Amino acid sequence: MKQIAQYQDGRLELQDVPVPTAPPGGVLVRLTHSVISVGTERMKVEQAKMNLLQKARARPDQVRKVLDSAKTLGWKAALEKVRNRLEMPTPLGYSAAGIVIAVDPANTRFSEGDRVAVGGAECAFHAEQVAVPDMLAVKVPDSVPNWQAAYTTIVSIALQAVRQMEGRLGERVLVIGQGLVGLLVTNLLHASGVRVMALDVAAAREKLARAMGAERVVIAGLHDLMQNVREWTDGYGVDGVVLATAVGSNKPTEQAIETIRDRGRIVIVGNTKTDLPWKDAFAKEIEVRYSRSYGPGRYDPAYEWGGSDYPIGYVRWTEQRNFEACLHLMGTGALNLSDLTTRRLPFTQSLDVYKALASDEPSSDVGIVLEYGDAPPSVTSIPTANAAQVASRRAAASAAVQRIQPATRLDVIGAGNFARTMLLPHVKGQLPLGTVVNNTALSANHVRSKFGFAQAGTDPNALFADESNAAVLIATRHNLHAPLVKAALSKGRHVFVEKPLCLTREELVDIEDRLAQSSGSVHVGFNRRFAPATVELKKRLANIPGPKTISFRVMAGALDPAHWYANYAESGGRVLGEACHFLDYFCFLTDAPVVRVSAQTAWPVTGRLPFPDSVTAQVQFADDSCGQLIYSANGDSSWPKEVCTVFAAGMVAEIENFQTLAIHSGRKRTVTKHEGKGHAQQMQAWLSFVKGEGPQPIGFGDIRQSMALTFAVLESIQQGRAVDVV
Repeated sequence: MKQIAQYQDGRLELQDVPVPTAPPGGVLVRLTHSVISVGTERMKVEQAKMNLLQKARARPDQVRKVLDSAKTLGWKAALEKVRNRLEMPTPLGYSAAGIVIAVDPANTRFSEGDRVAVGGAECAFHAEQVAVPDMLAVKVPDSVPNWQAAYTTIVSIALQAVRQMEGRLGERVLVIGQGLVGLLVTNLLHASGVRVMALDVAAAREKLARAMGAERVVIAGLHDLMQNVREWTDGYGVDGVVLATAVGSNKPTEQAIETIRDRGRIVIVGNTKTDLPWKDAFAKEIEVRYSRSYGPGRYDPAYEWGGSDYPIGYVRWTEQRNFEACLHLMGTGALNLSDLTTRRLPFTQSLDVYKALASDEPSSDVGIVLEYGDAPPSVTSIPTANAAQVASRRAAASAAVQRIQPATRLDVIGAGNFARTMLLPHVKGQLPLGTVVNNTALSANHVRSKFGFAQAGTDPNALFADESNAAVLIATRHNLHAPLVKAALSKGRHVFVEKPLCLTREELVDIEDRLAQSSGSVHVGFNRRFAPATVELKKRLANIPGPKTISFRVMAGALDPAHWYANYAESGGRVLGEACHFLDYFCFLTDAPVVRVSAQTAWPVTGRLPFPDSVTAQVQFADDSCGQLIYSANGDSSWPKEVCTVFAAGMVAEIENFQTLAIHSGRKRTVTKHEGKGHAQQMQAWLSFVKGEGPQPIGFGDIRQSMALTFAVLESIQQGRAVDVV
């Protein structure tokens, strides 16, 4: 299928990419129409054309992330991460409509053939087919044609701004900015009985603004704004202002403060500079509200991707219910979309539109509708879940894997930035690369091209339908690890899976059973075992008798609630998703069975995140060694992210960020420099194994123990006592 791809050097391509696969509970949609929001998408095109210095100035938050990465990974790895992110193509589009052609078995709201409006910058791309979750799709009424329904997401942005304004019948509101969203705000306010004055810099927008319901239109530079406001409001000032601009100047904000009445309300919907003049804002006691995109539920993965709707008694207007309200307005004729639509053209001509947007020539376009044609392309149906339980038997955790033959190629499932930066560069050229599977078709296609895979796809089930002897690397989100590992083992595959192996003890037992019947193997990405600093430390410890005391302090930093790690259903939380690394490290350095663990959470233990963000754990081993983990979301970035200290007979060793190893022994301190956290060495060892050239890097018995210890840490927190590790 075809999809628009934008590169960070400004290039735009219409690429052939794999057909996407519907997410759990979602649908696959063949688009008939999508809308180019001229203002928003011009901004994206302009940002892509910026050089690195301009990008850094525009996004100082991203610069800080790079600097933090450099402290822990080193400049080389940090710059490689930046390079990978910059060279990765990104999709465009977020508002579309089409026809459902496949439905996930968990979805009961939609059927094949339904006409739907779909939204979301993460899924509703300018592409021939899109895969969207249940909450970002809504059925289109019979009275609404698809070209209008394609506006649903954009109209919802305007509708949410109107809801935030809370304008009452007869009130007077100034809408600053008459781009696509601003014009829709004008239209919706007028439809709700609010009187509207519109302000824009382009004289050509006057006719459109009046068609959308503006009583009065002020063109900056031609008309005096304050004189018009005084006359229109009897000298009081407007009741509210909607800022629908996207400029780096603070002038629209100053105009809003100047024109608004005492105790009026400003609603900000555009990406514009908003430095409030304190004296004027304070004197008028102005209320300022931001309008968050399509409405409540936006940026909440539990809502959008997990299908957890908000009760209507508590949240009347969610983003999906806003979608429905917009479609109803379209059906009644209350929205004037015909005047807004300046062009309708075939999808195949879309690159010409973006070239025009990227030029310095002024554009008269407002809303541009792309049309995809009526002939449905072929699609691979979504497989239904198999309810049959595979018979299994428990195997000893230390049992040796009986390999039939070396792997002939490598398939990859999950190709995010971590995989592209830390794993795949060390695979290329080592083993023939077969299929790369990624949730986003555009990303899969890019990785196929960059690393030389034979093909790309979005459905891992299709990959496992191949009976050939291929190894598989799994680097998806954590909740998919166990199902994919079990599917791979059922096909006799050798599996590399990023940590954690699974999210529950039950999944661990299932994997162990599946492994006992498989000719495949399992390796988990505990890369710190393979770091050069670790290898040197392990050599020194090998000659020292007696138990060891190990302290591992991790200053992880606060978890961004918008990060997918904050979605417990996907990540399992930070203990399972991250702390398992350091618990495994204890097991590796001591080479002794784990006996028990006592753990507790650290501040904060309540709030927005429903799981431990910071944890301390004390681990006891059978040889009387002990490990103390301090994994903290608190601290300061000047402190190293990871510090491991080992106390042994006649020696103290300390690793800092796996970049330096300090050995204190014989009244001397020796420091050696090292590079990397072991990703390259780990991949080399695993590939050597799957090619039949070397031993298995980590036995499943060791993997099982590290995962059992991690689960015991969570149980200790929950039960408030020490827990035996079994």
